[in-house]
Amino acid sequence: MGADMMGEQQLVVRFVTPAFLGDAEQKGAWRTPPFKALLRQWWRVAAAPRCGYDHIRLREDEGRLFGHAWLKDNGKAWSLGSRLHLRLDGWRPGQLERWPPDPQVQHPEVGEGGRAVGSHLYLGYGPLVFEKGAGTKLKVAPAIAADEQATLALAYPERLRGEFSAMFQLIAWFGTVGGRSRNGWGSLELTGDGVKGLDHLRRDDPLLSRVSRPLEDCLRLDWPHALGSDSRGLLVWRTKGSEKSWGDTMKTLAEVKIAYRTSFPFDNNRDAGNPVFESRHLLAYPVTNHGVVDWSDREEKTGNPRLTKRGTLRQTDRLANQLRFKVLHGSSGYVGIIAHLPCGLPDLLGSRLQPRPSVDHQLEVWRKVHSILDARSDLQRV
Repeated sequence: MGADMMGEQQLVVRFVTPAFLGDAEQKGAWRTPPFKALLRQWWRVAAAPRCGYDHIRLREDEGRLFGHAWLKDNGKAWSLGSRLHLRLDGWRPGQLERWPPDPQVQHPEVGEGGRAVGSHLYLGYGPLVFEKGAGTKLKVAPAIAADEQATLALAYPERLRGEFSAMFQLIAWFGTVGGRSRNGWGSLELTGDGVKGLDHLRRDDPLLSRVSRPLEDCLRLDWPHALGSDSRGLLVWRTKGSEKSWGDTMKTLAEVKIAYRTSFPFDNNRDAGNPVFESRHLLAYPVTNHGVVDWSDREEKTGNPRLTKRGTLRQTDRLANQLRFKVLHGSSGYVGIIAHLPCGLPDLLGSRLQPRPSVDHQLEVWRKVHSILDARSDLQRV
């Protein structure tokens, strides 16, 4: 392994939407660790077919490439430094000090009978907060602004160049980085060495065919490893037409997310009053005011649920969004991308539920989500 010839590459990274890359003080700054995590995430998708979707093989290859302290040889643990080296042309603070105007969207579950909320706040709550009289603002300034860019230099084993090229292309089309990145924040463009942009994103691209699997097959593994597909094609959507700004495109994505989430109403769950599992919990967890007792904190001595000061469950477990949002900029303007990397409910969570949600039930939930996206006049399949 040590004799591998190393290849070098340079790519320009430009943010299309603001990014929340917090440093030690949670202030937005250009730093390499988030980019290494981004590369690792999409390398798994690019490399998974070669490993036969075997997570043990993939994990071993990942350890040898990105570094590890846990692999064993003849029963003895050994460690290895990363074979991937990254360098930014500068570590510097972000340039976004004040949040721009936040376009409103209607949310039917806020307040009595619904209420208008900031679309950016809805997709970025945490790094973004609401302040009376000021509206949506950064919790900690600065963030990295849209259009900021830097040069990322990489060195890695030359024999992996093809796999890395696939990884870079997947990042260019679907990759986001930083806080709330699955909601579209930290959308980035990569340019250099033949990486293609939005105008070349087509469902018949050979790379997309190679890294996609049928929805049902994806749900039989509990980790994100492929783009999903169904009888209509790839589970990838884009907004129709284009917008003049990233902010308007994020508003459309907020409307889409509100629509498919609220299509799964809570019929029985009343948080601490009746903390049962329902279908919407499969989309992502935690859910405000709708905790599941088996996924929440408990008192050590009594085993009773531990409550917040508001009398709600302390929701401790996490289930990440499977739908990835991104904003890209093409020849005619800004476009929103929605990509589904399906995976089954992790055993750590599913084993605590009685009855445990079956693959068939998960299929039913996700097919309903897909039908909602297909029916929207502002979206189309890629």
